Amino acid sequence: MRTSLRIPSSSSSVPSVRSSTPGTANAPRVYRRREHIPEDLGTAVHVQAMVFGNLGPDSGTGVAFTRDPATGARGMYGDYLPDAQGEDVVSGVRDAVPLSRLKTLDPRSYVELGDHLRTLENHYRDLCDVEFTVERGRLWILQTRVGKRTAEAAFRIAHDLCEEKTITADEALARVDGAELTRLMFPRFDTTPADVPLAQGVPGAAVGVVVFDSAEAQRRAAGGQDTILVRRETTPDDLPGMIAAQAVLTSRGGKTSHAAVVARGMGKVCVCGAESLTVDPVGRRLTTDTGAVVREGDTVSVDGTAGTVHLGALPLTASNVGRALETEESTGPLTEAVLAALAHADSVRRLRVRANADTPEDAARARRLGAQGIGLCRTEHMFLGDRRTLVEAVIIARDDTAREEALAALLPLQREDFVGMLKAMDGLPVATWPPCAGSTPASR
Repeated sequence: MRTSLRIPSSSSSVPSVRSSTPGTANAPRVYRRREHIPEDLGTAVHVQAMVFGNLGPDSGTGVAFTRDPATGARGMYGDYLPDAQGEDVVSGVRDAVPLSRLKTLDPRSYVELGDHLRTLENHYRDLCDVEFTVERGRLWILQTRVGKRTAEAAFRIAHDLCEEKTITADEALARVDGAELTRLMFPRFDTTPADVPLAQGVPGAAVGVVVFDSAEAQRRAAGGQDTILVRRETTPDDLPGMIAAQAVLTSRGGKTSHAAVVARGMGKVCVCGAESLTVDPVGRRLTTDTGAVVREGDTVSVDGTAGTVHLGALPLTASNVGRALETEESTGPLTEAVLAALAHADSVRRLRVRANADTPEDAARARRLGAQGIGLCRTEHMFLGDRRTLVEAVIIARDDTAREEALAALLPLQREDFVGMLKAMDGLPVATWPPCAGSTPASR
């Protein structure tokens, strides 16, 4: 039976609801702008009968994924919270247990849930994010949607679904994009056993100064400073700060909490459920279980892959994906998925790809990455660094003799660069651009 609800425009309940959620009015607008959703598009509301997960030890609620949304690995993945309602899981106010614990707490519901997850994934042919409730031993599936995922998971899931004949190679390619590949090529932290983490959380890398509220994250980001937003748990009010920050760190919540889901969708580094941290937003500091204190403005390194947080800025190392693209050798499931996607892209594309390169080193790397020529060589970039003084000497020379001396010093350097780039391209086209006025500082 369907029931229509009519709320008069003069109803006093509307302003009372609005007033009960101060500061949240702008969050939906921020989210829509980021996700390119028109502001005049309506919002769907789903009304259904309630079931209750807070009726005792034989009840509970959880969020399950058909695959790991962080890594893309096959298998059931998610959080479960006994004797609780759904908001307790999503908000992160209470720390959930891994979904695998449900197998011990309620074996029948666990098996039934697994059957439903397989049915949903086979139907939607994609990663599914499923909310469920167990009410006195009976499993209820509340809703499902296509799950948010990291760049790593996007490539692995697309590849695995293609290997399983669930989707075609063309569909798998359409489910990843260049921005995700770029993120996978970013350097990773080069950690050693001596780099003791401040906290362990939920499985990118980001370095920034610690801030404790959304407004401060936005203020510092506007000034060009990288920040790490630290909260006990996040709410929709924190969305602007999450967008501004390089990473999010929470002391509460699980893999399916608000912070984890939203950060995953935005491609942000996130470590949540770091229970060893005590966050004091009033005192603007966090304290570890060993007594170490980190104050606002201190620099930390957040490793979203390992789920760890380190004091100070850790050194970086090249990513496995970047190395695999240059060597065309797979080192694991992720690099295998990336190489397969790019191989299929090469087989169906109709455009050639040329690189921007200004040095022999850039040209050689571009070739290793598959470039079919240089589309733009901005020759003024050849004059940066130590060579800039030679260009300045040409410009400010007082007579022809001084100018000829400066040009004579520049000529062999630039000729050597061009020879190196042409050798690297090995007969492929190279387009050059003459130097422009922007190659020297305005102050000169």
